[in-house]
Amino acid sequence: MPSQLAITPLLSGFGLGAGLIIAIGSQNAFVLRQGLKREHVFTVCTVCFLCDAVLIGLGAGGFGTLVGSSPRLMGLALWGGAAFLFAYGLRSFHAALRPGRLEAAGDGGSLDGPVKVVLTTLALSLLNPHVYLDTVLLLGSLAGQFAGRSRALFALGAMGASLTWFYGIGYGARVLTPLFRKPAAWRALDLVVGCTMWGIAANLIWSDLTGG
Repeated sequence: MPSQLAITPLLSGFGLGAGLIIAIGSQNAFVLRQGLKREHVFTVCTVCFLCDAVLIGLGAGGFGTLVGSSPRLMGLALWGGAAFLFAYGLRSFHAALRPGRLEAAGDGGSLDGPVKVVLTTLALSLLNPHVYLDTVLLLGSLAGQFAGRSRALFALGAMGASLTWFYGIGYGARVLTPLFRKPAAWRALDLVVGCTMWGIAANLIWSDLTGG
């Protein structure tokens, strides 16, 4: 019986966490691209997971109420995130026009330094208000249906989904390496990433302007 009581919140947290994380977004697109290039994959996956873990922990701990009560904080995060996503999308479109940047790591392509990669990963992870809505507010509110140890297990389940997903796509991307030896495939990926970044930025701005 105790084991069943422990499994329920774990599975609930894992299922909800997976449902929120597994989507085409700026963060996932960046992890996929780094996995294909085989550049700083462990670092990128770890930073993404740690960001999620901290936010999930804050949400389960009740911090979501505080964040949700600060429209100014959410507004700053929204416009700052939209600006960054627009700039990164522009960078992706520029990369799609430059064949020299379409080579995978180890084939003569230039590597970004670890500091730049970490900063980019942090920005993509933390400058999107949807991250806070999903992890801090939504997961946090649902974690409230559990008490004590069960709430902690719910949070651990959600963190487990994040860990599984990010390391999965980061290292699993290597299966697609043969396809991405072709410049056309890299160009297509950069275009998709750019459209994704701009689409999310536009959605953030539209939501703010319309109050959605």
